[in-house]
Amino acid sequence: MSESRHPATHPVGLLAGRSVLVVGAGTRPSDDPAAPVGNGRAVAVLAAREGAAVACADVSPSAAAATAALVGETGARGLPVVGDATDPAQSSAMVAEAARELGSLDGMVVNVGIGLGAGLADTSPQEWDRVLAVNLSAPFLAAKYGLPAIADGGSIVFVGSVAGLRASTNSPAYDSSKAGLFGLTRHVAKEGAPRGIRANLVVPGLIDTPMGREASARRASRSTSFTRIPLARQGTAWEVAEAVAFLLSDRASYITGQSLVVDGGLSTV
Repeated sequence: MSESRHPATHPVGLLAGRSVLVVGAGTRPSDDPAAPVGNGRAVAVLAAREGAAVACADVSPSAAAATAALVGETGARGLPVVGDATDPAQSSAMVAEAARELGSLDGMVVNVGIGLGAGLADTSPQEWDRVLAVNLSAPFLAAKYGLPAIADGGSIVFVGSVAGLRASTNSPAYDSSKAGLFGLTRHVAKEGAPRGIRANLVVPGLIDTPMGREASARRASRSTSFTRIPLARQGTAWEVAEAVAFLLSDRASYITGQSLVVDGGLSTV
């Protein structure tokens, strides 16, 4: 199955006429010919299917271009944007390019994340700083530059992890950075409210993405966690994208500063 296909999509025009910037729109390269789509790419493609023009931003030029091409296959406009989301100047430039080229910016999705280190003893200060830079500073920069550029009544959606709800990985940096996104989301919601701009956080659990498969290969305990999911399966990036599209849309017009957990019930048991 092509990664551009959403196996159960029924577009209804949730984002018709909107312009959306997806930061982290690429999918991690994989040697697996049947590799699943990543969250960022699924979000970009689904937003396009729901009627949005999408700026597909990624640090990798080839990843940004590949996602933009998939967006184009839906009939929507896909704009590749390249930049390092952890660099203030490049983050600002990505927002400016998206707004300029698309004519406006109605929504932004921030989907970035890495995990380094193993326990406090084996996490170096350099690994801590790098994870916090990608997982928390980059979303801060995207919000700092994105909020003024987004039209009144727009929406910002951050993509986090259930690792922000509990110490569920071996990386103190990853868990801490994802916990920090809850606070950042609430603050952005507060600052955006006077202009009707909403900010929310989608919190995925064990999702079958290239990054998820890589994590499972490194940590056998992650694979055994699948049996503890009440819905008895991993989620897909498309299911994460559905939650993001909802929060970007007017159907979530009275929802801001909130977290929407997409984990098959894992965090409830």
